[in-house]
Amino acid sequence: MDKTYNLDILPPAQAELEEIARVHMALSGAQSARRITDKIYDAMEQLMCFPLSGPPIRDDLLSAAGYRYILASKYLIIYRLLGDTIVIYHIAHGATDYPKLLKTSFFE
Repeated sequence: MDKTYNLDILPPAQAELEEIARVHMALSGAQSARRITDKIYDAMEQLMCFPLSGPPIRDDLLSAAGYRYILASKYLIIYRLLGDTIVIYHIAHGATDYPKLLKTSFFE
């Protein structure tokens, strides 16, 4: 049997996911909110089996620190593999300046 990794969704990522659901609910209704959150959760579940499936972040400092991302619809799930755990740091719209977002977290 293949190894399954643990998943740790950090509070900022959880808050971002909840905000994504709220925005979709307000703009397009419950079905839209459910659809997008399902896509995000499905992508995170995929990481539990294939943690290196996401490419490294396109930033030398962040890439060297092991940050990766995967896409779920138009959202980026930003994570690192630390031992047996996939740590989800942020869930951000693809248009977000995610290297800046991460560096703010990285240096705090």
